[in-house]
Amino acid sequence: MVTVDQVLGSLKKVVDPELHKDIVSMGMIKDLSINSGKVAFTLELTTPACPFNSDIERDVRAAIAGLGVTDLNLRVTARVMEGRALSLDELLPGVKNIVAVASGKGGVGKTTVSVNLALSLAKTGAKVGLLDADIYGPSVPLMLGLKVQPEVVNNKIQPPEAAGVKVISMGFFYEQSQQAGIYRGPIVSGIVKQFLTDVNWGELDYLIIDLPPGTGDAPLTIAQTIPITGILIVTTPQDVAMNVAVKAIGMFNKLNVPIIGVVENMSYLSCPHCNEQIHLFGEGGGKKISEDFNIPFIGEIPLHQQIRQGSDTGKPTVLSEPTSVQSHAFEKAAKVIAGRISIIAAEMRAAEEAEAKAQEKPSA
Repeated sequence: MVTVDQVLGSLKKVVDPELHKDIVSMGMIKDLSINSGKVAFTLELTTPACPFNSDIERDVRAAIAGLGVTDLNLRVTARVMEGRALSLDELLPGVKNIVAVASGKGGVGKTTVSVNLALSLAKTGAKVGLLDADIYGPSVPLMLGLKVQPEVVNNKIQPPEAAGVKVISMGFFYEQSQQAGIYRGPIVSGIVKQFLTDVNWGELDYLIIDLPPGTGDAPLTIAQTIPITGILIVTTPQDVAMNVAVKAIGMFNKLNVPIIGVVENMSYLSCPHCNEQIHLFGEGGGKKISEDFNIPFIGEIPLHQQIRQGSDTGKPTVLSEPTSVQSHAFEKAAKVIAGRISIIAAEMRAAEEAEAKAQEKPSA
């Protein structure tokens, strides 16, 4: 009969491929018990969207089988790690991670990426919110087919939901025909702050913030108001988009906000006749940014008619065509982003632990 120490010793050989630490020291093994040769425990993964979840579970089962255990009761759950300093944020204490989606210029499909990534994360079981911070031209409600006006309860705006994603946008508060709003910088900052403080976001694993293009008031307000897990940069392959995206990276680097990675949208068109990839807007812009600035390359999103149609009709592609190539591209990107957030969270936790140990040492 195996012992608890033997089980833990075997499980210590299982290493998280992204965090590069064994699952025992990471605290991913919960409620371990051994009863009459039957081994039972919970494997608590760092996010339901981790791209390596199935690999970790497979390695865990193999490790236990290697001990000669034939009766294993394995429960697999996930608890998203906090990738930001919640102790420093009185405004959104229930939000574990905030991901701001940015681009240097308009027209790169940043909102389409934000919407489909939020939905992809929600499909994994994560609790997700989506804040449309593009005050001048909010389009998230249109893309999600939301036409309701949010209710106010106890002076808190209740965000409507679409496919499990809580949503707030300036687009809810005036007619579509008037959506080309004209606002000065201080007003924009005030609206963004209100969406952060006066909305009942509740408990969220991920809050996706769709920033307006450029490096104006909204990105600065968010970066300076709340701790952010990181920034996701969206670009297209051509040089003009890549060169402007670099400016956004520079701004967030100056603000000491981590860069989660870069997504290349409209990367290629698949020929409907021969399936050959046609690079209409050039090739390799996202990867070049990744290499030049040493930031992760999240992935490529193809140019596809259904993505555009889904955005126009309020039926995003990850919901309307879940088995399509473009939906798989969004879902793969979402998993890579979730994995990156887990890495940022682990690094932040390690830094906090190191700082705490340093403070405990008596001064010489």
